[in-house]
Amino acid sequence: SLGQTFKVTSQEATKLSLAFSRPPVTSAEDCQKLSEDVQNAILAVATVYYWLPKGQGTTLRKMVRDATTEVVEGMIQLTETILSAPLESVSQEQLISTGGVWEACEQVSNLPWDNQAAVVSALAACLGVVKDALEEMERALVEGQDPYSDIMEDEELGFRGNRDTYWSEADRKLLSSCMGLMKASKACLKKVLGVVKAYGKADSPEQIAQLDDLADIANEISPSVDELALSMYPPMNQLAVRLNAAKLASVLKKTLEITKTSHVCPPSEEGWVQFLTGAVDHNMNKIKNFTQGQL
Repeated sequence: SLGQTFKVTSQEATKLSLAFSRPPVTSAEDCQKLSEDVQNAILAVATVYYWLPKGQGTTLRKMVRDATTEVVEGMIQLTETILSAPLESVSQEQLISTGGVWEACEQVSNLPWDNQAAVVSALAACLGVVKDALEEMERALVEGQDPYSDIMEDEELGFRGNRDTYWSEADRKLLSSCMGLMKASKACLKKVLGVVKAYGKADSPEQIAQLDDLADIANEISPSVDELALSMYPPMNQLAVRLNAAKLASVLKKTLEITKTSHVCPPSEEGWVQFLTGAVDHNMNKIKNFTQGQL
């Protein structure tokens, strides 16, 4: 049903754009008909979205809502572009806006069919962000003592000889355990994604709710990783690093706990949950030991 309404909306966007692509001016009667058709198409899109029961999963519903919103906003933009442009010839903005509606409508084919597929998609997106943050920090460490080596000397920044752009030996010891925590985040998301793909089901309200809980807590991992990574750059405030690490460790342990008690974790998968819980505790304890003097 959603696919059909998106298709009709795409066709209405084409008709609307063509009607205002060249003189003469469209008659008032035709304008009225075009407006009604566009409005009906958009109302049909919104109606089908509202048909989707909340019980089918909040993760799925959010993805369908985002796709629906994009179509509605695209049509608004196209209409505004047409209203603000002279009718001498079709403008570049009008072509871009029309293409934007087409693109938004085509996205329906990529939408997940149920909450299990929606949560797989959400977890994969989180994993991608965490991988990027980890790779960026690994590059900064490999590039040597000065993570700001790509920044030119500047009067405001001061010469790069400034100690504020370097990690001390004590900083580097702390960094090692922080990197351990970031690697545990990547491993955690990778493993959770694997079990949701393999064992995730959306057949009962309980299974759907468990999948949503996993998506919600996983969404907290990437911002927590980013906050920790930002605090790791020099000049390093070790207490801020400890606080950010503790927040990430707490989110990871909650993720592992939710995974273990859900239907996606049969007994055969409990080993890695226990191992990663231990890895998070191990790295967090080392971070606490290194920063004890900061309290």
